[in-house]
Amino acid sequence: MDKILIIEDSLAQAEYLKSILCKDYDVTICLKGEEGFRKAKGEAYSLIFLDIIMPDVDGFTLLKKFQETILTKYTPVILVSGLADVQHEEKGLTLGAVDYITKPFSPVIVRARANIHIKLHHYQIQFMQQAMIDQLTGVANRRRYEDESILKWREATRLGLTFSVCMFDIDKFKVYNDTFGHPAGDKVIASVAKTASSFLQRSTDFFGRYGGEEFVAILIGNDARSAFEFLKTIRQAVEDLHIPHDPSVSPWVTISIGGVTLLPKDGDTYDDYLKIADNMLYRAKHNGRNMVVWSDSGREEWQER
Repeated sequence: MDKILIIEDSLAQAEYLKSILCKDYDVTICLKGEEGFRKAKGEAYSLIFLDIIMPDVDGFTLLKKFQETILTKYTPVILVSGLADVQHEEKGLTLGAVDYITKPFSPVIVRARANIHIKLHHYQIQFMQQAMIDQLTGVANRRRYEDESILKWREATRLGLTFSVCMFDIDKFKVYNDTFGHPAGDKVIASVAKTASSFLQRSTDFFGRYGGEEFVAILIGNDARSAFEFLKTIRQAVEDLHIPHDPSVSPWVTISIGGVTLLPKDGDTYDDYLKIADNMLYRAKHNGRNMVVWSDSGREEWQER
């Protein structure tokens, strides 16, 4: 059942809206703007009804915050108001609201608007999901990664969980392409992606194609040692595919992996740790390839062999 959030300072008006919608939707009420904003960031809602005039924060200000926050920017917002003037409606639609409904509420209109905007939201999410899949491999593409990395970093920071990010690279891939041709190279990229992604199936995991023959993975909740051991398993699984490489380079196609585990805290930035993961990958390549090199937030470092 789709979830709807009502942010309205009048309990009577909020309860009335809920009574109109609760037969078809799971409806939550927040009587304060900031509380509603926190609620919207914590759960996935298909639609938000937002009152314009509230004592703690006005609806237009809150709407701008929704639009500027990655966790809520795609959630449709219907503004509700007792002000039936064109200027307020124009301002709300300009700021990103999908609709504007005036009080007193018409149950037929409210249900009809909710139905159409939730349907449109589902179509938008479906389209976005298709647009964020790498066509060659079927895993998440770079655009999806950029969004997910922000979401997962914030989730780990909010919940106080360990965060691991790692970079994968197919060893001597240019040599492979030069030897076997680009169509064969595309098959190798797809095979590596399929193998690696099969290990990263938890809801807290992320795996995507970073670009070319490079991939990126994010894990939440693993300590550094378990993350290191887990990525060693993935590296070995790729080697065990026994995809022939140029004999002058290696018997089989292999990957190198570099990563870092940390407990995010105030002042940390995701990009700084992505650079550490990239440096660990460089060391793996420099030290012989086909290995995992891992950093425990700069305190310890491990590598295979």
